[in-house]
Amino acid sequence: MLPAPLLLVLVCALLAFWLARRLARPLGVDPEPRLWGVLLAALLCARLAFVWSYRDAYLAAPWTMLDIRDGGWSPVAGIVGGWLAATVLLPVHRPDRRPVLRALAAATGFWLVGTLALQWHGLQQQRSLPALQLVAVDGRTVDLRSFRGQPVVLNLWASWCPPCRREMPALQQLQAERPDVHVVFANQGESAARVLQYLAGQRLQLHHLLFDPQASAGQAFGHRALPATYFFDREGRLVDARIGELSRATLAERLRRVAP
Repeated sequence: MLPAPLLLVLVCALLAFWLARRLARPLGVDPEPRLWGVLLAALLCARLAFVWSYRDAYLAAPWTMLDIRDGGWSPVAGIVGGWLAATVLLPVHRPDRRPVLRALAAATGFWLVGTLALQWHGLQQQRSLPALQLVAVDGRTVDLRSFRGQPVVLNLWASWCPPCRREMPALQQLQAERPDVHVVFANQGESAARVLQYLAGQRLQLHHLLFDPQASAGQAFGHRALPATYFFDREGRLVDARIGELSRATLAERLRRVAP
């Protein structure tokens, strides 16, 4: 359920703590307090840089800047902020300076290699809009491949899913603002009556609302978690995916990759 880039960051953090402890043990010093300071600074810089880049989206609802569940981070800003914090927290005369800096260097290198590997794997595993037959509100059968020709944002959701409900207004707004993009809502495993009742109660009006009673779309992409949103270019090639909640800002970030 966790995205691969997030898992990579967690592994890098664990690597930095393990290596710093190992290098500092012969010196009789504890590197963890400084590492925690560096980590917090990196996270803060990564979030602030992303918020600043998409400040217009966040200013519409300023409290959402604190909601990190949307996945809005700037990795490069985080790395730069972490190294700047290390230089401040670790002056030259500190005995734990060398173990911590070596651990940070190893973690940074591992992140760079891991990021390149993930990008290469994504190119090798290039996917397209699947040949799935879903059901429209009027009972028609709709092939997902029929949306090719324009960028496609495919959202897998359910009315019982809290993050699905929270991100729905942002997706509805995207649908209204970007007619050049097909925003497709594929409900997973619920009856049409229940879905329509929910949408009416929330006053949501969605185009391209489809029903997937067997959750075949989730099976096709290998993701059971909801919400899941997939971004396809005009040729129907998968460019990006987000497993988890989207905000207006993170939606805009990922949409730029398929429809600037």
